[in-house]
Amino acid sequence: MKEETRGERPSVGGEPDGPGARWRTPRWDGMGTKGTPQRYVYTSARSLATLFPNRWLTCRSLPPGALERIADTVADRCRVPWFAGAVKINVSLVPPMVLLPVFLHIAALHFLLGLVVLTSLPAVVLWYYYLTHRRKERTLFFLSLGLFSLAYMYYVFLQEVVPRGHVGYSQVTLLTCGLILMLAALSRAKKDPGYLPISAGDDRPSQQAFPNKNVRGSSNGLHGAAASGHSVNGETKGYSRMLAEEREGVKMDWCAKCQLVRPARAGHCRLCGRCVRRLDHHCVWINSCVGEQNHQAFILALFFFMLTSLYGIMLTLDTICRGRTPFTALFYCPGAYSDYSSALSFTCVWYCAIVTIGMGYILLIQLLNISYNVTEREARLALRDNAGRRLLGGLVIDTGQYNRGFLCNWGHFLSLGSPHQQRSAEDIV
Repeated sequence: MKEETRGERPSVGGEPDGPGARWRTPRWDGMGTKGTPQRYVYTSARSLATLFPNRWLTCRSLPPGALERIADTVADRCRVPWFAGAVKINVSLVPPMVLLPVFLHIAALHFLLGLVVLTSLPAVVLWYYYLTHRRKERTLFFLSLGLFSLAYMYYVFLQEVVPRGHVGYSQVTLLTCGLILMLAALSRAKKDPGYLPISAGDDRPSQQAFPNKNVRGSSNGLHGAAASGHSVNGETKGYSRMLAEEREGVKMDWCAKCQLVRPARAGHCRLCGRCVRRLDHHCVWINSCVGEQNHQAFILALFFFMLTSLYGIMLTLDTICRGRTPFTALFYCPGAYSDYSSALSFTCVWYCAIVTIGMGYILLIQLLNISYNVTEREARLALRDNAGRRLLGGLVIDTGQYNRGFLCNWGHFLSLGSPHQQRSAEDIV
């Protein structure tokens, strides 16, 4: 491996190791700062080819960051020829499109294979989620997995279930309408969640603009939590915050990352790198934050998904397991593996059931949080600070800060993002 320092980022093609050497791929290591040279790490294809065999033969572990550099190099090599030049493909989009049909077809070969595949798939997805969450990086894997799963399940339904003649055109139309409504709500949820505008250049407010500020260094956005903060060269580091007290005596929340004053309940997303109004959480399934502007669309997308998935599961089980209730047929369907078509349909039903259970749990938590007017972020931080009450067996955390009763809480949620809601009662609590 070789590191070089450049004042400017080199071209995509990279630079050669020397005369006759292969071209190397530049990789930004994220260590450049303002006013200092930016560093790029070059990884040659020849060094990658000899790295693994040498390490295996000598029984030595890989150096730190080797797998990451190899993954970056492979990701840079994934390109598709096009008229205007090669187009780079996001590698995270490929595995769901290739592996999901393969695994489902393997699971349809035998009952035991289906048991192994359907139990390992959720484990692999959870492992990849915690891996990306630990590395604090965004990925299109989960969005690609969700959209491709919907498309493939719909394809199997039209190809294997409908031709059997037990599903009418009206039922297919109803299922299709539910799928379209869910995609429309998902498209709306993918839009602006309520990002706070960032001032450019010198227009950003500095700490000196708030002479009477209280430095608390808290990362939870709750005015009650306190911690110490630190600054280097006059700039606050990390996710520390300051509650700047204006002349009118109204406490505002200061974000040192975005260099702006936030309203109540706004939070900074470390994955998006932006502050969001009434931040609930960062959802990997939409690859975006859930905030004030898209929370309603997010709930609608979950609701339409639940209805569409349950309806599709019922239609499929009623077709391949005649004369049995959907719940009974899900656990006992003697003729499911009599032919490959029925086995594939039954396997897809179980895959849909597993995904539906997971999304149903998310929807349940969201509905409970709305009923108590608490966001997922506030509940998590209240647990950390031991400042909330566990209710309903720990399913919901009531902070008591914004709870105004069931009807008022839902009325407030339904009015999120409305033009007339410029200043809610929460901002002056």
